[in-house]
Amino acid sequence: MERVEAELFTDGRNDAVARLHGRRFLGVLIQGDSLHILRSDLAEVVEGCERGELAEARESAGLLLAGLDVLLTRYAVALKEHGIPRPY
Repeated sequence: MERVEAELFTDGRNDAVARLHGRRFLGVLIQGDSLHILRSDLAEVVEGCERGELAEARESAGLLLAGLDVLLTRYAVALKEHGIPRPY
């Protein structure tokens, strides 16, 4: 294990926006359980497509997209609040 410095741009909850020492851009820290949920949500989309249940897959994809939009919005707000341009 290595200890590193990080700058925290939001509170330290599950989706903290931070920058690791030496990195140019900020990142979003996603806890392992939250990452597992994202992966499970994407698996539901894939499985729905494989079964031909496109309505179910579309609904699962919509929920996944909404969750990612929340993360991206939190990231964008943190950038704006600290006068940092978006890297995209």
